[in-house]
Amino acid sequence: MHNTPVSRLSVTMPANLLKRLDAMIRRKGYANRSQAVSEIIAARVVEDESSSSAAEIAGTITLVYDHHKRDLQTHLTDIQHNLEGIVIAVLHVHLDHHHCMEVLAVKGRSDKVHQLADALATVKGVQHAKLTVTTTEGDQ
Repeated sequence: MHNTPVSRLSVTMPANLLKRLDAMIRRKGYANRSQAVSEIIAARVVEDESSSSAAEIAGTITLVYDHHKRDLQTHLTDIQHNLEGIVIAVLHVHLDHHHCMEVLAVKGRSDKVHQLADALATVKGVQHAKLTVTTTEGDQ
């Protein structure tokens, strides 16, 4: 929000939620409540806007899987190649003797990115899958 006009907003919430918000603000080091609430709202708006099939999004797909599962890595790679152009980078990490984590940097139309994330998440042997979405727009 570089030199962007700002507006004042009043928010009412239960006291216990405010107490939890203030604790989070201290833990994360936000300058004030406004900064924290603004960031939380921006993240939620990006998430909502990314659900449009035509929206251009970027993000990561994180997978954890047992690499001893027969043909699993080949199957995951095949899925990534079938949606060509969505995956822009991959980080592969060996967590322990049995488990690997892959973080896929993705960019493309929302419907295609979600299709890829869903296809990877449902492969037998994938123990955890999470799509984290951000925007490609610069005016957050």
